[in-house]
Amino acid sequence: MEAPVALTIAGSDSSAGAGIQADLKTFDALGVYGLTAVTCVVAEVPGKVSRIEPVSVEMVRKQIDVLFKNFPVAAIKTGLLCSSAIISTTARAIIELGRKIPLVVDPVITATGGDLLLQSDAIDAYKTDLFPLATLITPNLDEAGQLLGENIQSLESMKRAGQKLEREFNTAILLKGGHLSGEQAIDLLFNSGKIVEFSAPFLRDIATHGTGCTYSAAITAALAAGMKLEDSIARAKKFTTDCITNRLRWESSSRPNIDALNHSADKT
Repeated sequence: MEAPVALTIAGSDSSAGAGIQADLKTFDALGVYGLTAVTCVVAEVPGKVSRIEPVSVEMVRKQIDVLFKNFPVAAIKTGLLCSSAIISTTARAIIELGRKIPLVVDPVITATGGDLLLQSDAIDAYKTDLFPLATLITPNLDEAGQLLGENIQSLESMKRAGQKLEREFNTAILLKGGHLSGEQAIDLLFNSGKIVEFSAPFLRDIATHGTGCTYSAAITAALAAGMKLEDSIARAKKFTTDCITNRLRWESSSRPNIDALNHSADKT
């Protein structure tokens, strides 16, 4: 029995709601065998990042190299890459692979709770080294705003921002509008000058984290299985919405409760 293989190059989340843990849960739920190259270790719970320690650049590179040599990697996603050095190392490793593999870049800059996760000089490395290799870039509104140096607060400004990003980086952009107000969580795909909308009911009063990781991992899983980009996003949108809808919850001594995505809610 064989399964498609996908690689996530990202950080480790100790609470297992985001990062490589969320990616692996997503890959497994969608029938894909997941590989990991760990870029950093994050001590966190939903809403609070306590400490981040990067893995050495040499170790990141060695993980990627050994996986490429031993597995038929069919798609790659990146999550938290911590530093410009790790971003550049990841880009070189992908280039030296010598074959075109779908690459989903989730430009993780801040945590859901607002904690800064990326070193300040790393955004330039994204722009110059990694974005040119991407099949799809999946910023949320805050990340897109930091990439463009502007605020995005409406659907119209979201459309303008997505078009700017597609022109600047010459690749498909999935701009996630979950931070906008309204009854629908609307995401827009900008691809080859066309805009495609993906919408789902906005679920309020839920304090999860890792939704962006899960979404991009679900897209990557579909691409690894050979699905087209728009179909991959549509399935990933539904999967992520189902994970939120069927979330798990625990009581906590430090907070009223902790929510977590339920990655086993939908295995379709």
